[in-house]
Amino acid sequence: MNFNDFNLHPGIMEGVNGLGYKEPTPIQAKAIPAAMQGCDIVGLAQTGTGKTAAFALPILQKLMQGKRGQVRALIMSPTRELAEQTSTAINQLGKKAGIRSIAVYGGVNISQQVYNLRNKAEIVVACPGRLLDHIWRSTVDLTHIEILVIDEADRMLDMGFLPNIKSILDCIMQKRQTLLFSATMPKEIRRLTEDILTEPVYIQVGETAPVETVSHALYPVKQHLKTALLMEILYRIQKETVIVFTRTKHRAEKVSEELKKAGFKAASLHGNLSQFRRQSALEGLRRGSVKVLVATDIASRGIDILSITHVINYDIPECADDYTHRIGRTGRINNNGDAWTLVTAADSGMIRDIEKILKSPIERKTIEGFDYSVTGPASDKPRYQRKPDANNARTAGQAAGRELRNKKFNNRRNAVAKAA
Repeated sequence: MNFNDFNLHPGIMEGVNGLGYKEPTPIQAKAIPAAMQGCDIVGLAQTGTGKTAAFALPILQKLMQGKRGQVRALIMSPTRELAEQTSTAINQLGKKAGIRSIAVYGGVNISQQVYNLRNKAEIVVACPGRLLDHIWRSTVDLTHIEILVIDEADRMLDMGFLPNIKSILDCIMQKRQTLLFSATMPKEIRRLTEDILTEPVYIQVGETAPVETVSHALYPVKQHLKTALLMEILYRIQKETVIVFTRTKHRAEKVSEELKKAGFKAASLHGNLSQFRRQSALEGLRRGSVKVLVATDIASRGIDILSITHVINYDIPECADDYTHRIGRTGRINNNGDAWTLVTAADSGMIRDIEKILKSPIERKTIEGFDYSVTGPASDKPRYQRKPDANNARTAGQAAGRELRNKKFNNRRNAVAKAA
C-alpha cells in the first residue's frame, strides 16, 4: 500500500511527496480511509507511529471542498511544542493545496495570534488554555468547525486540561466529525469518547508499549556519579543527536550547563524557559547546532525529530507510562534508536514496572574504564573536562592524557580529604 491508494488531492500529494512519505504506517493505513469517509475515530497508538499525518491528511482533503477562508478544523494539543510541530507539519503537507494552519498557545504575545486568526486561517492547532482565552475575547470563530481532533488525550488528562476541553466543546454546537488519539485509555478518556463521539471506529496499533525499533539498557551508578557517567557515554556516541531527561527543571538546567562547560553542544528545555528559548533549543536540535538536549518531561511528547538517535534518562521517570513517552522520541517511523537509563539502588521498583511493560528484563551495562568507586559528594562534578574530539578518535596520547588528568584529580581529592 502507498499514499496514492488514498486518492488524495494532487496538491496534497505534492506535500506528501515533498516530505518523502513512501508507505503509510499502520495507524495511517487504518485511520486515513475511515476519517476520509467521515467516521468518528478513536485511535490508540504509541508515540512515533505517524499519528499527525493520520489526521492531517483527511483534514486537508476535507477542506479542499466547501467554503474557504474560515476556521473549519480544530486540533487540540497538550503542549506548545506539539502544537507548533503539528501546525508546521500541516503547513508542509498543505502548502501546494493553499491551506494554512496556525498554532495557538500561551507564553507568547496574543496580538499576533489574533491577527493570524483573522487572516483566513483554516486550521487551528491550539493548547486548551490559550484557546479558551481567544474564545472569551471573541477573537476566534468556531461556528464553522467541521472536524475536531483531540491529540494526546491521555496527556491532556495528566496535565489537568479535561475541564478546559469540555468548556471548549460546549462552544462547538454544530455537528462535526471528531477524532481522538491517545497512547493509553484511562477511564476518564473512555468516558469522554462516549460523550462526544458518535459510533466511533476504534483503531489500535500495537500495545501501549515502547516501539520495537528502540533498544533498552540500564546503567547502574551512584547518584553523585551520574553527570560524570553521562559525559563518558556522550563522549562515546559523538555525532549522534541525544535527548537527556531529568525529573526537575533545576537539574535540567544544571546538567545542561555542565555539558556546555565540558564542550558539548548542549541546550536545556523546561517549563521555566521563555517560548523563544524553547523554540531556539528545538530549532538547534533540528539543524544540528545542538546535539544534546537536556529536558524535563515537557519534551516527552510532541518532539518529532527523526534525527534523534538516543534517549538517555538521567533520572528514571516517575511512572512506567512516562518511560514509554520519553523513549518515543527516538526510533520514530521505523528508524532505530537507543534508550539508556542511569539507575540507582532506589530505582528497583520502577525498573520492575518498566520491565513489565517491555515484557522482558532490561540489560544492565557498565562502561569499561569508568571509575565507579569515586566517593561523593564532591565527585558529582565530572572527573575531567575536555572537548569532544570531532573525529571521535581515541588515540594512545589522548588516553594517556586522560589518565594523567584523572590521577591529578584523585590526588587533589585525597589532599582535600586529609586536610579535612
